[in-house]
Amino acid sequence: MPLFLIERNYAERLDVTAEGVREITEINQDIGVHWLFSFLSADKKKTYCLYEASDSEAIREAARRAGVPADVIVEVSEINPTAFA
Repeated sequence: MPLFLIERNYAERLDVTAEGVREITEINQDIGVHWLFSFLSADKKKTYCLYEASDSEAIREAARRAGVPADVIVEVSEINPTAFA
């Protein structure tokens, strides 16, 4: 399945709750989008998330339903953390 890196910009500091994560997980499952991992910026106003999805439209739909931004969506070919070691 294709991999996508999503950049999300938030106007204010992001505070993640367990309930919020559960809701997003349910939306993702409904659409067929699979979250792999995320990074939170030091100021807590931006996230970078890696997902598996059929296409970028599935990512956009999941973000729309969850009420979260998906400002930049980039399809990536491979994640290999040891490639540059």
